[in-house]
Amino acid sequence: METEISGTVLAGSVEAMDFSIWGLFLSADWVVKTVIVLLVAASFWTWTIIFEKWIRLRRLRSQARQFEESFWSGGSLEELFDRIANRPPDPMTSVFVAAMREWRRSAAKGLLGSDQLRANLQDRIERVMDITLGREMESLERHMIYLASVGSSAPFIGLFGTVWGIMNSFASIAASKNTSLAVVAPGIAEALFATALGLVAAIPAVLAYNKLSGEIGRYGNRLDAFAGEFGAILSRQLEERH
Repeated sequence: METEISGTVLAGSVEAMDFSIWGLFLSADWVVKTVIVLLVAASFWTWTIIFEKWIRLRRLRSQARQFEESFWSGGSLEELFDRIANRPPDPMTSVFVAAMREWRRSAAKGLLGSDQLRANLQDRIERVMDITLGREMESLERHMIYLASVGSSAPFIGLFGTVWGIMNSFASIAASKNTSLAVVAPGIAEALFATALGLVAAIPAVLAYNKLSGEIGRYGNRLDAFAGEFGAILSRQLEERH
C-alpha cells in the first residue's frame, strides 16, 4: 500500500512538470539558458547565410550565362563594354570591365607601339583580372568561415550545456537525498535539450558549408576559365597590331 502511494505521488510530480521546449528553457539554470540562446541565435544566423548564399549563387550563375551569351555572340566587345562599364552586375562582368578599362587606357595613351609595351600591357591586364577575380571571390566567400565554425563548435557548446545540466541533477540529488525521477528528470532533460540544439545548429551548417563550398569553387573555376579565354583574345589582338 505504501509503495502504491509513493508511486502515485512520484507519477503525479513528474506529470506536473512541463517538459515542453519552452518549459525546459524556463526551468533551466542560467548557464544552460545562455547556451540555449546562443545555439538558437547561431542556428538562425546559419540559415540566414545559407539562404542568402544559395539565392546569390543562383542569380550569379544566371547572370554569368547571360553575359557569356552576349560575349560570344560575335558582337563588338567595345559596344558591350560601353553598355555595362558603369555598373557591372556580376563578378564575370567585373572581370571583363576591368580588363577592357585597362586596355582602353593604354590604347588612349599610345602604349601599344612597341613589343615591350604590348607585353607590359598584357601582364597588367592579367594582373587586373586576377585582382578583380580575387576581390569578387572574397566577397562571395564571406561568412563561409562562420558556417565552418558553427559546424565544428556547436556540438561542443551543446555538450557543455549537457555536462552542466547533469551536474545540476547530481547537485539536486545530493541536496534532497532523493534519487527519484522527479528530482533527476529536469536536469537530464535540460542536458539533452542543449545537446539536441547543438546538433540542430551544427548539422545544417556542416552540410551547407560542404555544398556551398563546392558551388563556389565551381563558380570560381568558371571565372578563371573566362579570364583565361579573354586574356587569350586580347593577346591575339595585340599580336595583330604588330
